[in-house]
Amino acid sequence: MTTTTTTTTTTSSATASAAQALFTSLSTGSGVDTASLVTSLVQAQFAAKTDALTKKSDAITAQISGASTLMSNVSQFAAALKSLATGGTLQTQPVSSNAAVVTATALPGAKLSTLSSSISVAQLASGQVARTTTPVATRTTALGTGQLTLTLGTATYDSGDGAMTGFTAGAGTPVTIDIVAGSENLDGIAAAINAAGAGVTASVVTDADGTAYLSMKGASGAAQAFTLTATDDPSGNLSQLNVGVGATGTALTSGAQNARLTVDGVTVERASNTIDDLVTGVKLQLTGTSASPVSLTATTPTDALKNAVGDFVDTYNEMLKTLTAQLDPQTGPLRGDAAAQTLLRSLRALTTTPILTGFATGTPTTLGEVGVKTNRDGTLSVDTNALTHALSTAPDAVEAMFSFSSNSTDGLTAALNSISLNTSSTLFGLGASTARYNALAASVAKDQDTLSTQSDAMTTRLTQQFASMNAKVAAYKSTQAFLQNQIAAWNKNG
Repeated sequence: MTTTTTTTTTTSSATASAAQALFTSLSTGSGVDTASLVTSLVQAQFAAKTDALTKKSDAITAQISGASTLMSNVSQFAAALKSLATGGTLQTQPVSSNAAVVTATALPGAKLSTLSSSISVAQLASGQVARTTTPVATRTTALGTGQLTLTLGTATYDSGDGAMTGFTAGAGTPVTIDIVAGSENLDGIAAAINAAGAGVTASVVTDADGTAYLSMKGASGAAQAFTLTATDDPSGNLSQLNVGVGATGTALTSGAQNARLTVDGVTVERASNTIDDLVTGVKLQLTGTSASPVSLTATTPTDALKNAVGDFVDTYNEMLKTLTAQLDPQTGPLRGDAAAQTLLRSLRALTTTPILTGFATGTPTTLGEVGVKTNRDGTLSVDTNALTHALSTAPDAVEAMFSFSSNSTDGLTAALNSISLNTSSTLFGLGASTARYNALAASVAKDQDTLSTQSDAMTTRLTQQFASMNAKVAAYKSTQAFLQNQIAAWNKNG
């Protein structure tokens, strides 16, 4: 009703203005203000259509903006929750009683509230390290071309000086390393060993006087011992790099060995000091040895989970405020948008829809069951007592609600991510609505261009017509003035 009245008033005003301009111009004879007259008449002709198209364009622009805002808000909400879930602050963490011997971190998705384990570390894993004993004049001194053969396997070492006393080749094929002209110095040899990618890395160490040594290190683990043999050595200089039983040009500073530890009474070995397959849900990092056991327990991030619930509720309420404004029955740009209505229903269902599976009967599986309440106006609030009770009786469930797993549909992050994807869908979500609104905007723009063309055509036509009329009026005025002067002369002579 208001739109119709405004349009009628605008049109009437433009018409009255045009009429007044016409009367004023004609009373001045040949001094007609053609530009103002034509402008007023054209505005009067197209005022209603122009006003209608402008209002339609403004409404569509508001719809496009509203849909974009909602998609962005939901996407940012889901991304923020995922970042929080993957940050580790909401996950129960293992605690070591002696970090100088072993540290522990939780693996993604692990349930550790009942963690209790005892670990003793007798030996750390290490890699074999060898170095040349006779210095070379410089790192660029040529030693000669030829071929080195690198073999991986297991070795035994002298308990005194650490020299290799026995070696058994592994199942892998020995690697040949060609030493070619131009690269027959220590730098070139180290580069060739590294390029072979056999698990042994080489580097050149120089002394203060410029002399150089070759250092070689294998991966950790008993099966990663290595020998290096000059199998083609025309110059006789490459043999000083030999590593293995009886080698005289090199010395071992470390032998290849496994980590040896006891977990809850069971003695095991591992090739690395980083172990994630012994204690369920925990990655161990061995840092030292100890005769006394180290205990592993867990601590639940109760305060962090409480804060996360509160932050979720606050963010939800802010987004709901924006959404309800867009859907206001009287003023909301998206009040008739089905995708926006679906988004509202999906958000409202978050507190009552189960988001956990695989837990025992009686375990809370919805946000409502851990203290997230829906108020009469649709906003959320936190029942602190209910949340505290849930954290004390079912901490794993509360934690799982805020955990993230790339291959699971469980948890609040997965639920909100699903809502975000559906909201931005170009088939049925606000993505599709945006495409529809953009098409309507293009149609309105086309209609406005057409109206502008028609307006320009009318302006041209009226300008030509009034120019012709103005010329005729000026001629009539001139004739009238001549006749008046002639009659006055006649009357004077008579």
